[in-house]
Amino acid sequence: MSDVILETKHLTKEFKGFTAVNDVNLKVQRGHIHALIGPNGAGKTTCFNLLTKFLVPTSGQILFNGNDITAARPAQIARMGVIRSFQISAVFPHLTVLQNVRIGLQRQLGTSFFFWQSERALDRLNERAMQLLAEVDLTEFADTITVDMPYGRKRALEIATTLAMEPELMLLDEPTQGMGHEDVHRVTELIKKVSAGRTILMVEHNMKVVSGICDKISVLQRGAMLAEGSYAEVSTNPQVMEAYMGTEAKVLEGAH
Repeated sequence: MSDVILETKHLTKEFKGFTAVNDVNLKVQRGHIHALIGPNGAGKTTCFNLLTKFLVPTSGQILFNGNDITAARPAQIARMGVIRSFQISAVFPHLTVLQNVRIGLQRQLGTSFFFWQSERALDRLNERAMQLLAEVDLTEFADTITVDMPYGRKRALEIATTLAMEPELMLLDEPTQGMGHEDVHRVTELIKKVSAGRTILMVEHNMKVVSGICDKISVLQRGAMLAEGSYAEVSTNPQVMEAYMGTEAKVLEGAH
């Protein structure tokens, strides 16, 4: 099997004359944590939406494990093992933490459309659900109603429900957005932990997070690839420094 799990070739997306993603060639190595960064409006989220097929490319190709998935639908690529978590915490607020993970697991059983199965029928999923909660340090919250949990813990739960779908490639959209320092640290450690044996592609603004855990970084600017490499390479690239201008360039420097 190739070392490249996900590849884009000349990926382009235009909206009525505006080019949001412009001729992007991206290669994500199997087993890596790969970050997509760039100033606001650089095209990061549009790129994510193309990769998960929420948007259709204007031109170019997307390959997953060497297979062309450019024309695949979102549900098809999810079944292949490309699973995305969203910028906004996407969990069921009035279910318990355990029940949320169980819904993710139901997809594997082929019973995801039978939400309201009897508790007994779903009990067989509890053991795996508890294993996943242990993986994201949420065991003690199993019976907590999700709406009552701190924000950072909700993001951890979202990672657990993403893991329940057995992703080969996890796409994380701004996993630490809106978090305090303690939660950022906890979720960063969590991403590092769950990356074992998996590949993660993440959009992330926090440069300390990126510098701490990412193997490779791709920098987008105005929809085009500006630079790519390790954090050390990218953070000292003059074009990247210029793109981030002033305050954000200082953030890049300060994360060393």
